Amino acid sequence: MIICDERPTDTALIRALTALAFKPMPFSNGTEPAIIDALRASGDLTLSLVALEGDDLVGQITFSPVYIDSEHDDWFGLGPVAVTPEKQNQGIGSALIKEGLNRLETKHARGCVLIGNPEYYARFGFKNHCGLTYGELDTSFIQKLPLRGPDKSGKLIYCQSFEKAAVAS
Repeated sequence: MIICDERPTDTALIRALTALAFKPMPFSNGTEPAIIDALRASGDLTLSLVALEGDDLVGQITFSPVYIDSEHDDWFGLGPVAVTPEKQNQGIGSALIKEGLNRLETKHARGCVLIGNPEYYARFGFKNHCGLTYGELDTSFIQKLPLRGPDKSGKLIYCQSFEKAAVAS
């Protein structure tokens, strides 16, 4: 498996893979492919990596700007991250997350946030109940990983293109 930046020819494959990966998830409202498309269209897709096995795209991860108390301050959101169902639980998602975080550090990002399963993301250093809020969401699902500089706490807001696509039906 290799991990690389998404290529222009990957767009439709990413959309299909993401829809397939999130379809059985009870927490998903099905907007994940639209979120990635909206981030790409708005120029807010900070980093999109794909996992390839030969010619097959088997995974993808997205990073985009986030705001904490209305300040971007070089913080980024992780997600969506998707792996084709038949390849899940084989380390592809973990490899994408590690590579993405390494690339954020190289770009001198101050930190990364996400909304997800705290038991899964703790292995990458993310902490929940971390002083961030996101609407009325239980703070156990809101997680952050400071990478450099001062830590941030406050109200989490994803970039406008993410937020709009996430609520679209």
